[in-house]
Amino acid sequence: MMTRHVVPPLGEIQKQGTHERNRLKTGLHTLILLMLSATAFAGKQGTLIFSDDFNRNESQEIKDEIGKEWGSNSKSRAKGNKQVDLKDGAMHIYRHAEADHAVSVTHPAEFKDGTVELRFMLENAGDSLGLNFADLKFKEVHAGHLCMVKISTKDITISDLKTGKMGKEIYAVRKAKQPLTDTQKEKLKSTENKFQNKLENGKWHDLEVTIKGDTMTVTIDGMETASFSSEGIAHPTKRTLRLSVPKKAVIDDLKIYNNKSS
Repeated sequence: MMTRHVVPPLGEIQKQGTHERNRLKTGLHTLILLMLSATAFAGKQGTLIFSDDFNRNESQEIKDEIGKEWGSNSKSRAKGNKQVDLKDGAMHIYRHAEADHAVSVTHPAEFKDGTVELRFMLENAGDSLGLNFADLKFKEVHAGHLCMVKISTKDITISDLKTGKMGKEIYAVRKAKQPLTDTQKEKLKSTENKFQNKLENGKWHDLEVTIKGDTMTVTIDGMETASFSSEGIAHPTKRTLRLSVPKKAVIDDLKIYNNKSS
């Protein structure tokens, strides 16, 4: 008995071929998008080395009890009074009436190039938040200060502290309240830049601070708002992140990335 092979009509074959081609195109398009997304993510943020959503409770309300390797200067600068409070799943930082210095909340953050992401809120028009990058092992600057960004409701200031106001020579002159030379004044001007940027107080904002080489770039609510280049920013090892708060600030969903080149 002979087996008969039924050949589909030409139109049906063409339809099947078109369907298969479309399926392959869709799969290839999806794969390309995934690869591009992964590349963009890795290039922008690198390797996550720390994250904190602050969604935990403290055992008491008298002293700072931040946890997760966070430290503060409350013991040395505020007579041990509480200046950091974890509540409603966020970190509330406020300067105590007896404090003689802005609140400094610190965490290890070792990288050369890196990114810090967080959400923040400045409750009052006069509030500000600083992100200070330090290396306490580097003794050519005061207290390890390397570079920082200060964000207020009016502007953003990016400073190279290593070659500027926290460098040994200039810091010593300023501490002694002696006049700076013209050369020192020009040096200070070249290590800092201020950018006008209005922020609504009492509202949450998304912040991204990226250091790449000698450049620090600040993005707020998805828009690049400031970028500044200076040699001290390229210091090879940032070891500590300091959150500097002169009055009040609220922080949440903090992430630190090491953007080490492959």
